[in-house]
Amino acid sequence: MSEVKLSAETRTEFGKGAARRIRRENKVPVVLYGHGTDPKHLTLPGHDLLLALRTPNVLISLSVDGKATELAIPKAVQRDPLKGFLEHVDLLLVNKGEKVGVEIPVVTEGEIAPGAGLVELVQASLSVEAEATHIPESVVVSVEGLEAGTSVLAKDVKLPKGVSLAGDEEAVVLSVVAPQVEESAEGAGEAAAPEGDVVDEG
Repeated sequence: MSEVKLSAETRTEFGKGAARRIRRENKVPVVLYGHGTDPKHLTLPGHDLLLALRTPNVLISLSVDGKATELAIPKAVQRDPLKGFLEHVDLLLVNKGEKVGVEIPVVTEGEIAPGAGLVELVQASLSVEAEATHIPESVVVSVEGLEAGTSVLAKDVKLPKGVSLAGDEEAVVLSVVAPQVEESAEGAGEAAAPEGDVVDEG
């Protein structure tokens, strides 16, 4: 997995006004916590942190005020709902060899059986436990040759070595949905919906 080195500074100002001033300086307010220690209130360079967070569960090697480096992973990220910039980030302290609970994105590969319809991704991520320094960026689920009506459960997903499932084993990760056929009100011979249509179940 990726490891990114970032330099942090301790912050002593709090509240919305202080947070706005921090963001005007192209920095992000951060809280670092874990292992029973008191939370540390920090600032991190905004652009560098934004780039780092493009990698899910990125491992951050954090130098605080130029002192000893600590390892952390992102646990909560708040973004501006309109502009998308980082408003606040929570980081969790981790140790090498330590197991942590994380969400790993699900990626599909392969082609379903001809005419089978479409793949409905029910869960975009899986809850797993993995070594803090060896968290996979994603888990791949093959849909090669799957027929309509087939579902893949969490327990069916092949996980990388050292990674174990933390959520419900029977949870449906994805399903292959048959093409939808619509009868016209006027009857005969009018058309089925195109195979590629996605049905929104709400």
